[in-house]
Amino acid sequence: MREIDYTHYFWQNDSIRLRAVHPEDWEAHYINRFDTTARRLLENAVKLPPTITEAKSFTETYGDFASSNLTFTIENLNAENVGGIHLNRIDERNGTFHIRLHIDRDHRDKGYGTNALNILLKYAFFERRLNKFNTAVLEGTEAAAAMLRKSGCVEEGIRRQDIYTNGQYMSSILFGLTKKEYVQHLTNSRVANLSEEEQHL
Repeated sequence: MREIDYTHYFWQNDSIRLRAVHPEDWEAHYINRFDTTARRLLENAVKLPPTITEAKSFTETYGDFASSNLTFTIENLNAENVGGIHLNRIDERNGTFHIRLHIDRDHRDKGYGTNALNILLKYAFFERRLNKFNTAVLEGTEAAAAMLRKSGCVEEGIRRQDIYTNGQYMSSILFGLTKKEYVQHLTNSRVANLSEEEQHL
């Protein structure tokens, strides 16, 4: 196959690229299931031990965007699989949606999650004509909350003690982001990245 020019590719930014789930992604999916701490924060529960059968079934179900739950593999610009991201709970009538993502342990703290989230937010708001992103994080999940705030999300409230995991009831911190807020966030980010001289031109 000819080398692909990604210069004008929507699904890529300066650090990551989103692509369809491929059959060979089953192994990364399988290995990721052994990170119980991360899976608990993502799914609010401890799942049964992972199986190769389940991992291969996952790639078959969500590969090539076969499901209404749009599932992407996140890869860095070296084409390494670093995680996954899902656009789901799409309500076309009310314009709402949800995004869930995970970054594999060896690739965290590099901004991959924030970059992947922003690609999907742009797609949802500017290509799908959706209006409101809703999500929640488990209390104490500071890294996830910081990523959401960095992307412009607003803390909207708390669902008290609605999750039972690890022997205790825990609360969910609710976050939301409207299209108008995201547009303003992008504008503010561009201004912040300009030099002082450029801002006064």
